[in-house]
Parts: sequence; C-alpha cells; structure tokens
Amino acid sequence: MGARVFVAMSGGIDSSVSAVLLKEKGYEVIGVTMCFNLDIPKRKRPVCCDRMAIEDARKVCYKLGIKHYVLNFSEILKEKIIKNFCREYLSARTPNPCVDCNRYIKFGALLEKVVNLGADFLATGHYARIEKKDGLYYLKKAKDINKDQSYFLYYLTQDKLKRIIFPLGEYLKSEVKELARDLNLPVANRAPSQDICFLPTDNYREFLSLYFKEKIKPGEIVDKEGRVLGRHKGLCFYTLGQREGLGLGGGPFYVINLDKKTNRLVVGRKEDTYRKRFFIKKPHFITEPIKNRIVLNVKIRYNQQDIPAEVIPEENYLEVEFFKPQSAVTPGQSAVFYKDDLVLGGGIIEIE
Repeated sequence: MGARVFVAMSGGIDSSVSAVLLKEKGYEVIGVTMCFNLDIPKRKRPVCCDRMAIEDARKVCYKLGIKHYVLNFSEILKEKIIKNFCREYLSARTPNPCVDCNRYIKFGALLEKVVNLGADFLATGHYARIEKKDGLYYLKKAKDINKDQSYFLYYLTQDKLKRIIFPLGEYLKSEVKELARDLNLPVANRAPSQDICFLPTDNYREFLSLYFKEKIKPGEIVDKEGRVLGRHKGLCFYTLGQREGLGLGGGPFYVINLDKKTNRLVVGRKEDTYRKRFFIKKPHFITEPIKNRIVLNVKIRYNQQDIPAEVIPEENYLEVEFFKPQSAVTPGQSAVFYKDDLVLGGGIIEIE
C-alpha cells in the first residue's frame, strides 16, 4: 500500500475523479467530506458540504471501495469565514470568502485534522499545480487556464504545500468530465456547485438583509461634485464598478466610491471607475518576499486575466501600480502576483 492520502470530497466531479486518479497511482485513498450544518432549504444549485454532497461523496467512495469520513467544521466556518464576510460587507468592502475558506478550512483546519489522523497528504479537486525544485515547493497555474484556481491558493506555505496534492493540475476540465462518464461515477452528471456554500442563494444581499437589517442604513447617492441624485439601500449592497441596480436616470452611472464616513454612495461615468494604484498591507509570499521593485503580472479578481504592474515594496506594505489603469480595483478583494505561470503570493487590496 502506498502513501495515505485523504481526498477532500465535495460530492462533485472534480474531487471524485481526483480520488480515482490517486487510487490508480497506488495511494491508499480515504475520502473525507466537510460538514457545516448548513441545512438551508430551496437552494437553486448544490453546494459542496450539504447533506446531498455528503451522500454523493459516500456513493463514490462505496463504488471505489475506499473509506469515507465526515468531519464537522461548522464553528470555524462561522468564526473565520461568515463573520469576516459580513464584517467586510458592512464596512463597505467586498470580501472573497473562497480565499478565506481555502486558507482557514481546507488547508488549515482540515489539513491539520487529516495529518493528525495519519494522512501523508491531503488532496483536493483544485485546478492548480505544485512543483518541487531545489528543496522548495512552488504553486503554479493549472494546465486548463480557463479553470485555473491558483488565485484562491496564494496563502499556501511551504509546510502546507509539501502535504498537498492537486491531481487535476495537468488535466482539462473536459477530460475530467469524460473520465467521470467513462468510469460511470454516480456524480458524473452532477450540476456545478454554488460558489458560496453558506448563502441560501447566490444573492449575498438577501443574506445580509435577513441577519443584519438593523445595521444597514440607507443614504444618499451623489455625483463627484456632491449633488444628490437619489437614495441607496445600504452601502453593503453595492460594490465598486457596479452599474445595475442604482435606480438612477440620466446615466449610465457606475459606483466609484463607497463613503463609509458619510454613508454616501458616489457615482460617476465608466472612466471614473479606473485607477492605477493600490496597496497591500500584509502581503504573503510562498517562497521569498519581494525585496526590490519588480514588474509582475497581477490578478485583482478571479475571473480576470492577470495584468502587468510594478510592485514596489515599502517598509510595512506593498504598493502596486498598473501600467494601464484598471476598472473597479476593489478593497477587500485579493490581488495575486504571478511570474508567468508561477504564483509568488498576494494579499488584500487597499486603496487608501
């Protein structure tokens, strides 16, 4: 029997095929599904950790003849992910809970737990690659650039990377789907899961309205000169660059500032959403931190191509300046640094 690998199984195609590939390579494979006690009704799409996901993962493990465990991480989800998600939106910022989930749960609490249970490695269905060279581990983009998820993984460390396997890093999504069908896996036709598992729907505004109604204060919508154009429903319902849902005539208008001090939503034209510079106060690097001014590719949201920028290390922060202004550089989102297909690190965007 080979090294023991716990596979984080969400009941989806990617994690199920990952388990198959590892078993074929001779690993001792054990499935593990995370549970968060999220019995939220009327979801439009499946999620990675509800009862249906647990049952689907169990079916796959049964077919593969491997053990399957369910581990509850509901408290850490609440403390590290949901509270920060709400706190950031209520502070007029836009968080990325998927980055936090990978940092604190999948490759935090779950990795620690399975190692304590005797695992040599933790594997997931992420589309990313890990390479070892000269004693160091490097995180790289996946072969399938359209599915690459390295953006969400920039907080990984050397100690964690040496314990992680990404079996799908060299596969195209189309190949993974075909494998699932060829293997007649019970989840071969399962729909893609909902991005944020703790939301009843994909609409975060409904979630905030349900639990934080008393903290949400309507206010004025103004232009750059301070002229009142209308009313907003609460700053947490808007994000930089947003055009839809403003309820204004004479546009198009775009959100260019969320002024927490005055509770004003500032709007302007499309060109007003662009900026060249932002900051990162607590950057994280997978290997050595940047010590000198350098040009790197920077991705400021998951579904965006990485863009060349000058990264300038200062005493307690990084300054990042694009060569061409970019739209909707958003506080609370992650900026990730790349050199070709290599992930160097990243951090949370600040604009002040």
